[in-house]
Amino acid sequence: MIKITNLHKNFGDSEILKGIDLSINKGEILCIIGSSGTGKSTLLRCINFLEKPSQGQITIGSHSVDVTQAKRSDILALRRSCGFVFQNYALFAHMTARANIAEGLITVQKKNRKDAYQIADQILADIGLADKGNSYPAALSGGQQQRVGIARAMVLEPEILLFDEPTSALDPEWVGEVLSLMKKLAQRHQTMAIVTHEMQFARDVADRVIFMAEGNIVEQGTPQEIFDTPQDPRLKRFLNQVSKV
Repeated sequence: MIKITNLHKNFGDSEILKGIDLSINKGEILCIIGSSGTGKSTLLRCINFLEKPSQGQITIGSHSVDVTQAKRSDILALRRSCGFVFQNYALFAHMTARANIAEGLITVQKKNRKDAYQIADQILADIGLADKGNSYPAALSGGQQQRVGIARAMVLEPEILLFDEPTSALDPEWVGEVLSLMKKLAQRHQTMAIVTHEMQFARDVADRVIFMAEGNIVEQGTPQEIFDTPQDPRLKRFLNQVSKV
């Protein structure tokens, strides 16, 4: 169970998040949609303190933190509970695909290198990259790099996976392979929160979709409710715009 209460984020005088309240159940697939600049990515980054929230409370599993009083140990506990998948892959360029995946097992879970590499090889096989273990990121396609990024987040078996527009940096021919892997994760009931601009993907995999505007959640519901019977005028305008792209 993930619970976010009255979450605020300010950048100087600009209030980006304006008191977000959100709960995500175990095994739930949540997709977050909205125009650029509405706070979607900031919300994800605040959940694991890539951005320090200005106010609010975050609970992931047994870890609950008042963000204004969070100690380093609190932040580390939250980060161990959630895996983060970045837009731009964020792989370690000097490490092979295998080493990128194994790094968290070695540094966080203190596994020995041999065991960590065996687990990494199994995950590489699971995501269709069994032959890429010794490849460095520069030798991988964008889609392959992002799949390694997802595997790196998966390997620690977090309470939740956070995806920040995971296909936005990909060429069109690589989008499908990444979305296919994410659909497999959804079928396994991996808890996920996904900021996405792929509306059909959100319709296909989400249990719930939230629409953000101006730093607030202004509408949420099942994919059918959000996409077929939107209520808020801002959501209607947004869907009308993306349907023309």
